[in-house]
Amino acid sequence: MEFARKTSGMVALDLCFNCRGIWFDRFESIGLAPQGIIELFKQIHAHGDMERSALPNKLHCPRCEDALLSGQDISRHGRFNYYRCLQNHGRFTVFAQFMIEKGFVRQLFPAEIKALAARIGTVNCTSCGAPVDIRTESACSHCKAPISILDPAAVEKALAGYRQAETKQFAPGPEAMADALLNAEKQRHVKRPLSLDSPIDDLFASSLGIVWNLFDR
Repeated sequence: MEFARKTSGMVALDLCFNCRGIWFDRFESIGLAPQGIIELFKQIHAHGDMERSALPNKLHCPRCEDALLSGQDISRHGRFNYYRCLQNHGRFTVFAQFMIEKGFVRQLFPAEIKALAARIGTVNCTSCGAPVDIRTESACSHCKAPISILDPAAVEKALAGYRQAETKQFAPGPEAMADALLNAEKQRHVKRPLSLDSPIDDLFASSLGIVWNLFDR
């Protein structure tokens, strides 16, 4: 799919909505214009209900077929993980990690994880899909990804920057967010009873629908 480039023209990105990931050729991520980032976020939301496929244990570069190496970088919004080609052909990034890079997602503080755990219990890892019992774990035991959430306050801040608009106040506490996540899950799975031992969708995917109405303000 094509998205607006900062200077002029378009950036063609390779997206997989089933594995929730993006392949960026070299410099494509930093080349996205603000409207391109917003449009990409819209596409992620529009395909949020697609069946999820687990990532393979080894990822390969689509250009040279070499194995991708797991890495970490930092933007002004925080640290994010990705998989890069050693031949500098590009990198693969899951949606949630891209949103951390662009300021839509933040990692949770221990007190927030504790408050969510009291009401939710188990979630699926945003990066690899493995179950994470947030009552006892602060990160995924499989891929070591920290627990993160699509925070309405972070979305508001990011949108304000990208749209050069006035920031609106929308920052519920972790308990209110937990209630909203549970209500959203009940609406999606009316026939399935929920308990602390019933894993819900990962926090990024579940909270995506909750904050989507911010785009319509």
